[in-house]
Amino acid sequence: MSETYDVVIIGGGPAGLTAAQYTSRSRLKTLILDKSKNAGALAYTSKIENYPGLQKPISGKELLDIFRTQATDFGAEYIEAQVIGASLTGQIKEIFTMDNSYLAKTVIIATGAMGRKAGIKGEAELLGRGVSYCAICDAAFYRGKTVCVLGNSEEAVKEAGLLTRFAAKVYLITPQSKVTAGGYEDVLEIPNLTLLLGHQPIEIKGDDAVKEIVLKKKDTDEETGLPIDGVFVYLHGSKPIVDFLNQEVKLGDEGCLLANEVMETSIDGVFCAGDVTCVEVRQVVIAAGHGCMAGLSAEKYINNRMKRKQDWGKS
Repeated sequence: MSETYDVVIIGGGPAGLTAAQYTSRSRLKTLILDKSKNAGALAYTSKIENYPGLQKPISGKELLDIFRTQATDFGAEYIEAQVIGASLTGQIKEIFTMDNSYLAKTVIIATGAMGRKAGIKGEAELLGRGVSYCAICDAAFYRGKTVCVLGNSEEAVKEAGLLTRFAAKVYLITPQSKVTAGGYEDVLEIPNLTLLLGHQPIEIKGDDAVKEIVLKKKDTDEETGLPIDGVFVYLHGSKPIVDFLNQEVKLGDEGCLLANEVMETSIDGVFCAGDVTCVEVRQVVIAAGHGCMAGLSAEKYINNRMKRKQDWGKS
């Protein structure tokens, strides 16, 4: 803890690594704290083909490796460490990991939204190989195939509707006896969507990819296997990872970090980017854009070039 960084970035996904490119290229002493190179939504994605500039599909891990190499080539320091706490309200911020603590003039929070734990047998093992938490991200990979959506929320119903534009067959599966998300009756009438009420998902099966989902009918306990190519899980949502912040930073209703248009949070010198923010669409290109803006804002803050101060006291 002998040195103070200009910028400490918590999170090594596309948002955090893009922010690191911009801050380190601006000659700011930058540290990236990332819990794992192989964790996070992008690392689990088997194929990316819609990121600008790509001439052929690559895996999410490959794209993430490119982001990381660019950041470190510009001079950013990268450490694999799990952040367990932070003290952010002072002029100098302190970030705590299991083994060390780090001081910084500014902090960029880019921890993503993979906060839910896998709750179905096979879900974690097949994540990125047929199990997904984002239909808008992965729907195009299932053209002409059979998929299912697990859940009963507004998000689940909307994502099922989106998937019907690509997949040949979509099952919307819920343990409840009716769909509770009102106002989406038109989605339930789409010809290639089948609603399975009162079915509890028990296990997702497959070797290299999803092949089947096992369902238990709640009124009879009868178990059946449904052949499937993809499973989209919306049983508990994807929670922004903010537990380590100890409620120091202002959050939205969904537990996401509130930010203004230049990615400032409610605390001076603390910025955020990517899926941890209250963003409606979760895509790599949006996360990277957030990271760019957060990095530029951190540089302006450090060099006293901010022209205005955000007033978080007003509604």
